[in-house]
Amino acid sequence: MTATTPPPIQSEQQLERPRERAERDATPGIAAHFGQPVVMGVVTAGRLLGMGRTKAYRLARSGQFPCLVLRIGGRYVVPIHEVRALLGYRDDERRDHETKG
Repeated sequence: MTATTPPPIQSEQQLERPRERAERDATPGIAAHFGQPVVMGVVTAGRLLGMGRTKAYRLARSGQFPCLVLRIGGRYVVPIHEVRALLGYRDDERRDHETKG
């Protein structure tokens, strides 16, 4: 039987890095001014629209994604308001098939 060494214990600083990176990526540029993200990754947008990662990137590259896709550096991002509009949301309220009664 061979002895195996346990994995190194991560410091608090190393454990916080992914969370800090996620927060930074979620609020790029002007979003910090508004206090909330204004864009989301193309994979996240694709998942909200019912597609997987590969299809989302393929449609983004070919210009056939169902809403506006921006290429910023090497990233594809989608304005959140575009996805919300495509899903039928406006001003934080559902607008399609609303009935009063």
